[in-house]
Amino acid sequence: MHSQESSASQGVMVLRRSEVLKVLSMKDEIATVEEAFREKGMNAVQMPPKQYLFLEGGDLRAMPAYLPRLGIAGVKVVNVHPGNRERGLPSVMAVIELVDPYTGRPLAIVDGTEITAYRTGAASAVATKYLSRDDSSKLCIVGAGAQSRRQLEAIVEVRDIRKVFAYDVVRAAAEGLVRYAESMGRNLSAEVADATRECVESADVLVTATPAKAPVILNDWVKPGTHINAIGADAPGKEELDPAILLRSKIVVDDYEQTIHSGEINVPISKGILRKDQIYGELGEIVAGKKPGRTSRDEVTVFDSTGVGILDVATAFSVMRAAGARGLGLTVSELGL
Repeated sequence: MHSQESSASQGVMVLRRSEVLKVLSMKDEIATVEEAFREKGMNAVQMPPKQYLFLEGGDLRAMPAYLPRLGIAGVKVVNVHPGNRERGLPSVMAVIELVDPYTGRPLAIVDGTEITAYRTGAASAVATKYLSRDDSSKLCIVGAGAQSRRQLEAIVEVRDIRKVFAYDVVRAAAEGLVRYAESMGRNLSAEVADATRECVESADVLVTATPAKAPVILNDWVKPGTHINAIGADAPGKEELDPAILLRSKIVVDDYEQTIHSGEINVPISKGILRKDQIYGELGEIVAGKKPGRTSRDEVTVFDSTGVGILDVATAFSVMRAAGARGLGLTVSELGL
């Protein structure tokens, strides 16, 4: 369905965070994200690299994207302020504007904070589906901030996870993630790891979700056959993994240009430790069937996730349609803005 058909009126839909949460479904968003990656793999998207403003306590990013075959276009503006936990604010907050690609008319202004969290979890789920071993049952999450819950929710949708290990430098955060895992009703066994190494060595699937600027995961800890979703490094200078891990791994990225400049691989590439030709491919290429995913039980796979705008606008579009079907949100005229 083309985007101009999705709004019955000529007004602009405004969706607040509470309304977005009423229609977000991790299972549905995984399907949406997988479709968006497939479009990218087929070279059927426009998505300039994200633009950064480096602010006093963090950064602000603009992420435009267009999926022509799906009739979806828009832009996300998002901040990342790691110190916001102490301020009682989310470290990531976002707003997404959707536009009609045929007229440029604004369709919706959507709170993107939860969409960002869901699509990031969904991206890891898609990567885990294609890159982890089918029998993966142990999940380790290093970094138990707000995103960790969405990672957990997403990955259990694609793998039969039975055991969850959580580690965070703030033990109370890891304890909160463990309680959340136990409350999900999936018969999960969960525990707080006393050290990062203990958590990592147990993992079939590892998620790193920290703001680290130096490696927190060492090569010796990662067993053969592990799949790693590296999501913390999303700006220049950030780095979570020992470069030796990357040198022994099949590296899959969400976007070549973004990851080279701001993903997990940005520091090793800038230092000459890793070459661009050592990147195996983009996740979209695997989803589209252009390249195989995991090809052996013992290979280590790494998904370098920086966050791409196509996922935000595709997810926001699905949220807009679901909210409209339920009569949620406020509709205002363009002049009323």
